[in-house]
Amino acid sequence: MNLFAFDDAACDRLAREGTPLFAYSFAAAEAQFRTLRAALPPRVRVAYAVKANPHPRLLQLFGELGASFDCASAGELARVAELAPGRILYAGPGKRTAELDLALSLGVRVQAEGWEDLERLERLAPGPVAVNLRVHPAGGIQEGSPIIGGTGPSAFGVDEEDLPILLKRAEGLRKVAIRGLHVFAASNERDASRLLATHRHVLGMARLLQEALGTELEQVDLGGGLGIPYAPGEMPLDVEALGRGLGELLAACPWFKGELVLEPGRFLAGPCGIYLTRVTRVKESRGVRFVILEGGVNHLLRPLLTGQAFPTRAVASAGARRPATLAGPLCTSLDRLGEVELPEVGPGTLLVMGMAGAYGFTEAMTPFLSHPAPRERWEA
Repeated sequence: MNLFAFDDAACDRLAREGTPLFAYSFAAAEAQFRTLRAALPPRVRVAYAVKANPHPRLLQLFGELGASFDCASAGELARVAELAPGRILYAGPGKRTAELDLALSLGVRVQAEGWEDLERLERLAPGPVAVNLRVHPAGGIQEGSPIIGGTGPSAFGVDEEDLPILLKRAEGLRKVAIRGLHVFAASNERDASRLLATHRHVLGMARLLQEALGTELEQVDLGGGLGIPYAPGEMPLDVEALGRGLGELLAACPWFKGELVLEPGRFLAGPCGIYLTRVTRVKESRGVRFVILEGGVNHLLRPLLTGQAFPTRAVASAGARRPATLAGPLCTSLDRLGEVELPEVGPGTLLVMGMAGAYGFTEAMTPFLSHPAPRERWEA
């Protein structure tokens, strides 16, 4: 997989309009969606996770391609309400009453996190409403990167061991019916076999839930977690293997007549974007080369959160590469964008960071220190 959506000539052209800049490729985003959709069985719904990149033009593109949308706030619901009526899911551990009311008015499928969501929906719903119940697994699932939280204590969903008590309590509901299961237990996973092992476990949970409810489930939402490489040599996710595996799982579960849901965000949006910034200063400090940039965690927060840099190259620069610590312009030693290998660079050198279409601009600490926000540009 190409780690950069634009070549050096395109980066140089885009940078002439000013940096820092996020640039996105419509063609790359569309190709990524079509590749995934083609690999999956028809009974698997693709619900783009809006949090990865909520840019209106990207949402419009995915909506036109037939995507559903996974939302986690009233703001995200508002962004996609007219793009995909009937194709919206609403998750989140701290839904407010006004947000649930909005979701009901839009006909959104709510992913209920617990009794609080169910009880309020019962009061707010004007008529019958089907929901999915998010369950936090007790074991058998462990994400590769601790972003969602693994199988330990969690703020998300109903703990699996507490499910019988909740289902007993839910028997008193008259308007709200649990008709689906939601489990999200992976993040940036590039091994299809690990994802499928998780999905197999989730379907096992779904069968027990269906038996406990005494009615067929309409949906089993497998969550997201479809990964992308962030460094040369990292293998991309084999979506063909994932699609074949999901088909085999469905065939092995004749008791389930509904649809599966996947919530890819990073996988669909990440490869379409780059971040362009220039070097402002280079400092050698006690054996460490600091390359100080126009933007830092005010534009890209992910490296600080995960400890992993975005793939980075110096545009139109050659020569032997050596380690460099990328630092931003903020007055804090937390303003670091990771460790990379770069040739000799100096003030004015243009750097490009790839795979920046997801968890980029809108995840960052943009207001901190009042630096200007980066520009955004879409290209065919």
